[in-house]
Amino acid sequence: MGTAEISQTRQLRLLTPVNVPLTLSMLRRGVGDPTTRRDGTRLWRTSRMPSGPVTYVLSQPDPRVVEAQAWGPGASELLEGLPGLSGADDDPTGFVPHHPIVADAFRRFPGLRVPRTGRVLEALIPAVIEQKVVGLDAFAAWRRLNLRFGEPAPGPAPSGMRVFPTAEQWAAIPSWEWHRAGVDPQRARTAQACARLGQQVDRLATTHPDDHAAVYRGLRSIPGVGVWTAAEVGSRALGDADAVPFGDYHVAKDTGRALIGRAVDDQELAEILQPWRPHRFRVVRLVQLSPLARPERRGPRMPRVDHRHI
Repeated sequence: MGTAEISQTRQLRLLTPVNVPLTLSMLRRGVGDPTTRRDGTRLWRTSRMPSGPVTYVLSQPDPRVVEAQAWGPGASELLEGLPGLSGADDDPTGFVPHHPIVADAFRRFPGLRVPRTGRVLEALIPAVIEQKVVGLDAFAAWRRLNLRFGEPAPGPAPSGMRVFPTAEQWAAIPSWEWHRAGVDPQRARTAQACARLGQQVDRLATTHPDDHAAVYRGLRSIPGVGVWTAAEVGSRALGDADAVPFGDYHVAKDTGRALIGRAVDDQELAEILQPWRPHRFRVVRLVQLSPLARPERRGPRMPRVDHRHI
């Protein structure tokens, strides 16, 4: 048997409850994401580790237990990083939800954590694709590119699942394929600039494991990668509970409405969130999940643009 057919397993027993499906839901890029699939209570995902592609499935027979099974050349490496991936390494100690809406969400979602996948490029490329466009359009482009250039998932993965392409494959995608996927030239150039630095980009997480600021400086040195894109990487690949996506079309307005009753800009949001350091992203995420924090449905919205027809 090859490594794609042989499975490896690991079980984590945790001191505190963790809601793995909720924690990892932010890794899914839309309902059609071919790298992620829900199967009842089980969560299937694929990834590309330094040691190779991997398919893995996570389940929780108990909130304090995480069971993982993995296939492919990257299986051992993936399972070794399971505590970070599942959010078990995220420590909310010291977080005081001193606002009624935040406190309510913290009670409703006690197992919510911030994941640390360690896969910087895997978080960076989709973040670039999502820059300054409607989420639905970005998710559609992500799906098209992975179906076109990603390899079939190893092991008994659900039909249609794909593995994130290699950095070399991303860098070699011709301009017309980006266009056909719905990605404009500026975002395509930025994504390929990131891909050409693939190994260096992924090493940022291991070279500076406890220095998020150094990782962000490295990311922002790439033309086209700014504060928002770096933060999107931090809250997924680095486990950074303080990674506020300043510059987001909705975050400042929606968080402001929830916390002080009106929309704010990024500068005001920074002031509002300052007392919650180093848990500012945790607050943003709890507000996003809260049924008490209803975003404004009226007013201007970001226009949808189909770049395939431009």
